[in-house]
Amino acid sequence: MQAGQGRGVIGPNAVLQLVPLLDRAGGADWRHRLIKGAGLDALPDGSGMIPEAPVARLHQVLRRDRPDLAAGLGWQAGLATGDYILAHRIPRAAQGLLKALPRKLSARLLSQAIARNAWTFAGSGQFVVISPLVFDLRANPLVRGEVADHPICDWHRGVFTRLYQRLVHPSLTCAEARCCAMGHTACRFEMHHDASRYTAFRADPLTSKRGRGVSRPTD
Repeated sequence: MQAGQGRGVIGPNAVLQLVPLLDRAGGADWRHRLIKGAGLDALPDGSGMIPEAPVARLHQVLRRDRPDLAAGLGWQAGLATGDYILAHRIPRAAQGLLKALPRKLSARLLSQAIARNAWTFAGSGQFVVISPLVFDLRANPLVRGEVADHPICDWHRGVFTRLYQRLVHPSLTCAEARCCAMGHTACRFEMHHDASRYTAFRADPLTSKRGRGVSRPTD
């Protein structure tokens, strides 16, 4: 399944969920310097899509300015974006259905829904579902022109992790197997079961009884 290329715009949460984290990590002056360096004239108001180029530059400026913080902040911003999607974009009834279904079916339905709305995070890139737990983002605009020796799409990993943990299984975590910044044609994201997270989930008496886990993902 493929989601076609967008018009070079992306959802505002790629910026808005990062801003408070920048403030806490380095203060408002640092955040303002990064925003200015990215060419963002003003913060988005959250009412609509925004151009992808300055968003990409913001993430790139952050990686260049504070490589020690960038991965963690991108990851946390991705988790927060996932929380926003759950609170405002996916109806409660649909969430309840996904949680109640067998994992294989809920993963398939969630991946289909993500593909239908991929323009919100893929921009001009192309999102392709390889299997319910594996997807490619071809020509990922958030890392366009960057060069790295390791995957750097931490924001995307955070988004996928939050959605699949909440709606499919609490042990699922997203790993990036390949990255456009490493010279690949697509960033590949794979959902894996984190055994330690599953153990913690089962040990918590307040959690749902739905916590049936396996050591590795199945499609």
